[in-house]
Amino acid sequence: MSIFDRIRNAILGDAQAAAPFQSLPASPLTPPASPNLPSDTVPPPGLGAPQSGQIAERPPIITDPATGAPPPAPAPAVDIEDVLDEAVRNSGQKLDWRHSIVDLMKAVGLDASLHERWELARELGYAGDTNDSAKMNTFLHKTLMKRLSENGGKVPPALLD
Repeated sequence: MSIFDRIRNAILGDAQAAAPFQSLPASPLTPPASPNLPSDTVPPPGLGAPQSGQIAERPPIITDPATGAPPPAPAPAVDIEDVLDEAVRNSGQKLDWRHSIVDLMKAVGLDASLHERWELARELGYAGDTNDSAKMNTFLHKTLMKRLSENGGKVPPALLD
């Protein structure tokens, strides 16, 4: 599992990080032809069936093709501020996850060594000088906030700038 995946799962949880359910579009079914009616005859509507002027448009019902169950409701966005503030309280350390990638990684119980941050930089596509840890760390923090937001995290707007 990648470092980003470990951070994402620690903050958003395994269920939130799972890919959203993708249902297949409903396919129209053609009823079988009735053997007793000529092909140009349309049977009258059954008792209580809506007449042509009474038929209302309805949205299609999309279900999971495997189970027939409707797709699950989208999970609400996880407030990363609440999760990380709680993680900092539980760590017993004074950590500033809002500004420091090192403190964020420590808050969620991950190794924040330079080697791990180099690996995270590689995963997130950092093209700068990895020897300039200040610039790399700033990139990591900003990119991580953006990615968490894209993956169902509610990120404070000030951290997305």
